[in-house]
Amino acid sequence: MTPIRSLKPQLTAEQQYSRLRQQLVVGISSLVGVILLGTSWYHLVEGWRWLDAAYMSVITLATVGFMEVQPLGDRGRIFTIVLILLGVITIGYIVNRFTDAIIQGYFQEGLRQQRLRRLMESLSDHYILCGFGRMGQQIAAEFQAEGVNFVVADISADSIHTAEELGYTFFQGDATLDETLQQVRIQDAICLIAALPSDAENLYTVLSAKTLNPKIRAIARASTEEALVKLQRAGADAVISPYITGGKRMAAAALRPQVMDFVDGILSSGDRNFYIEEFELASESNGYVGQTLREARLRSQSGALVLAIRRASGTAIVGPNAETILMLGDHLICMGTAEQIRRLNQILFPMRSHFPRPPKQS
Repeated sequence: MTPIRSLKPQLTAEQQYSRLRQQLVVGISSLVGVILLGTSWYHLVEGWRWLDAAYMSVITLATVGFMEVQPLGDRGRIFTIVLILLGVITIGYIVNRFTDAIIQGYFQEGLRQQRLRRLMESLSDHYILCGFGRMGQQIAAEFQAEGVNFVVADISADSIHTAEELGYTFFQGDATLDETLQQVRIQDAICLIAALPSDAENLYTVLSAKTLNPKIRAIARASTEEALVKLQRAGADAVISPYITGGKRMAAAALRPQVMDFVDGILSSGDRNFYIEEFELASESNGYVGQTLREARLRSQSGALVLAIRRASGTAIVGPNAETILMLGDHLICMGTAEQIRRLNQILFPMRSHFPRPPKQS
């Protein structure tokens, strides 16, 4: 028989901590209310001074066993009995909440949530990884190896626990909601990767992301060709289908194995000798704008090879020759060793509009 799952939504750690904090506030407020009630009674009904009334209320609720401040009649003693019972119930509730908080580690959770909140507030020029399943974990591993500043967003407590164990910056929440994307500071992010389990979730995430930050680069996962087209219509800058891409790569590995080994060796984040990086000829590179590759002497200065140039209009020049003119807004696709790429980075500055990170240090 298939087990029946509970339909009651599971509270996140932050929600549990917030609920406990509210309960403690209610308990302490109730205790203060009981003290004020006793003080008011002894002052207004018994006619005592305010100080005597407050003192009597406190020692009564504390059950320390002191004598009455002033003699009480039957009415006053009955009220004192009721006051003691109210105090015992209120204090017992507060002690129970504190004990539960200590056992469950909610205070530590509160401190952790504060640290995470401060970390979220400091995020800038970062990548947002929505979904931490098998694909999301692989993406995160690549990002970490490349030294990329990123944050993981997932609603699953198990996925968040895994991300925490791996030392990633994370936020537990539904990535399809605007509130969650705002929490991970999408307005300051440069790229969002929607790697959620379903195409519908990825579609909603891309739509929300592009609404909150139209300039962000959005990359989405698609399971079907229909979803691929819809995600592109929704504004995704790149859509990856694991099945289509995987099939093409397997066919290429069968037909051109040496080429695939070479490409994988360059693109993978493991130990490698060569790197492919992308640079933009921005305003800071005006010294090279208008020059030919021969005049710019990028190869002789850095040792890196310019494989291709993508113009601002979208036109691609594969294998540019020495007479190819460099233009403002060109994206240079370059290959070289780590040292060569670093040297070229110093010459041209890294591309900032989409990928403002320096080449990985060896």
